[in-house]
Amino acid sequence: MTFWRAWEPGMRVVVRYRNDEGSFSDAVGELVLVDDNGVEVATKHGPVAVAAADIALGKRVPPAPIRRR
Repeated sequence: MTFWRAWEPGMRVVVRYRNDEGSFSDAVGELVLVDDNGVEVATKHGPVAVAAADIALGKRVPPAPIRRR
């Protein structure tokens, strides 16, 4: 079993994945979906679907800091 399969929707995570250009990108936000095909993360810029084969690293992260005015 891969590490991300133990995650549950609602967790805040960061996922490092290989993008279409061959370099790496990070998706940080709330985990929306976890299945055999990969994960979906709701980032502040919108949802990011990451295929299982493209996931390089990932971990749980603390809640986002509260913005001050």
